[in-house]
Amino acid sequence: MHRIISNERISPNVGRMVVEARYVALHRKAGQFIILRINEKGERIPLTIADADPVNGTITLYYQIVGKTTTDLSLLHSGDWITDIAGPLGHPTEIKKYGTVVCVGGGIGIAPIYPIVKAMKENGNKVIVLIGARTRNLLILESELSSSSDEVIACTDDGSYGRHSYVTDVLKEIVSREKVDFVVAIGPVPMMKAASEITKPKGIPTMVSLNSIMVDGTGMCGGCRVTVGGEKRFTCVDGPEFDGHKVDFDELMIRLNTYRDDEKRSMELHHTCKLEGAMPHGT
Repeated sequence: MHRIISNERISPNVGRMVVEARYVALHRKAGQFIILRINEKGERIPLTIADADPVNGTITLYYQIVGKTTTDLSLLHSGDWITDIAGPLGHPTEIKKYGTVVCVGGGIGIAPIYPIVKAMKENGNKVIVLIGARTRNLLILESELSSSSDEVIACTDDGSYGRHSYVTDVLKEIVSREKVDFVVAIGPVPMMKAASEITKPKGIPTMVSLNSIMVDGTGMCGGCRVTVGGEKRFTCVDGPEFDGHKVDFDELMIRLNTYRDDEKRSMELHHTCKLEGAMPHGT
C-alpha cells in the first residue's frame, strides 16, 4: 500500500500526484516508469516518474485524465491509499555530455522530459526545451523546465500562448540554424514521428519514449510490442526509449487504437454506474 501525499489537477485534464514509494524514490533514474494499480480490482497503468524525493521516500507522477482509471485516480485525496506501485521499470535514459540537446515535449509528454532535461543539464549539456499543447491551459511544467535548461520555447496550436505553431516547426528552425548533437522527443506519436523525420536527414541522433499498450511491465504479456529496426521489441523491458529513426510509428499508431472502442464503452458504463450510485462488478 502507498499513501498519497497530494493529488491535484494542474489543468483541465492533467493531474499531479505525490505518493509514497520509498524503494522507487531511492532507485529511479531519468526515463524510467512505474506501473500503478489503484485497488485490487483495478487495471494496471504505466506512468512516468517525473520526480523523486529519496529523503522523504516519495515520487511525483503526472497523468492525463482520459479514461476510467485515470478519472478514478483524479478523485483520490491526500491520505488515501494506492494498492500497488511496481518499479522503477524500463531502461533509464543514457545521460552523458552530448553538447547541444533539444528536448521536445508534447502534451502529457512534457512530464517525462522534465527529469531528462534536469539530468542532461547537470551533465554539462546546453539544453533547449520545446513544449507544446493544443491550448495554454494544457501546458505544464514551464517554470520548472525554465530553471533546469538554457531556453524554453512554448507553443500552442491555437496561439493562446507562446508561439502559434507546432513544436516540430520550431525544431526544424533550430536544427537549421545551429548544430544540435542530440534530440529527445516525447509526446503524441505523430509528433515523435515528425520530429524523427526532421532529424534523420541531418544525422542527428534522436531518442523517443514510446507509449505502447502495456499490462504487466515485465515482458511476459507481449502487449507492448513494437517494431524497431525491423525487429520486434517490448517497450516495457527493451525501452521505453528507442532510436526514433528506427521505430515503425505507423504500426504503433494502429496498435494504440486496438482497444479504443472498449475504452469508450468502459468509460460510458463507468459514468452510467456513477449516476445510478453503483459501481459495475470488477471495477
